[in-house]
Amino acid sequence: MRATKIVTLTALLATLTFASKAQERDDRATILNFKGIQFHSNDSLFYTNFRFRMQNRIGFTEKLDGETNGEWDARVRRLRMRVDGYIYTPKISYSIQLAFTRSDQDFDETGIPNIVRDAVVFYNFTDDFYISFGQNKLPGNRQRVNSSGQLQFADRSLVNSKFTVDRDFGMSANLSKKIGEVPINAKVAISTGEGRAASGTDGGLSYTGRVEFLPLGNFKNGGDYSEGDLEREETPKLSIGGGYSYNDRNYPRRRSNRQIC
Repeated sequence: MRATKIVTLTALLATLTFASKAQERDDRATILNFKGIQFHSNDSLFYTNFRFRMQNRIGFTEKLDGETNGEWDARVRRLRMRVDGYIYTPKISYSIQLAFTRSDQDFDETGIPNIVRDAVVFYNFTDDFYISFGQNKLPGNRQRVNSSGQLQFADRSLVNSKFTVDRDFGMSANLSKKIGEVPINAKVAISTGEGRAASGTDGGLSYTGRVEFLPLGNFKNGGDYSEGDLEREETPKLSIGGGYSYNDRNYPRRRSNRQIC
């Protein structure tokens, strides 16, 4: 059995955003309680905000395989610009997110510089029910849905890198409601199954769904989507969730929509 030991000496994580009070979410536009670079019309028919996130990392990896030793890694892990806003009414909102580094463009996996991470339009029927159309995160595993700006550590887990569905182009519906005193979040998506490097479709579709139960009530300020302990909860909180994704006819891709064979 081959043993592998990975040692990271230093992880420098520099994150700069202009958000105030509102937790950043990748599955909907951030337009409330926001302060920073903003533009809006006097008649309130147009609003947009800009922010960027920079994450620099340096690390050292040692693998106990007798072959690969002493690898250094120093790079800009993430450099992103995000634009959120609405047109005509807050019910019609949008979110655009661009990536400017090689690792953040999935270039090594797809061979294509995927600059566009998110390009999605939302229609918000209410604060608790909205639909979307465009390229955005699928409602898969929790850690992938969490924004990289809300992670506890410098990067997501190794398990997430293998078992995740990430982003795709399609439509989704998101509903939050209470059954008794228990908040429930339900999310479904129908997408192309081609991922971010899509150049066409194979005739099949991808079907993804996720349900979350919060038996002890809602987290303060959406804190269940923030891995860092940024809010003080007066009572214990718990989130229990499960997701499922089926990608029909995803050839020539593997790992769902993540890699091209």
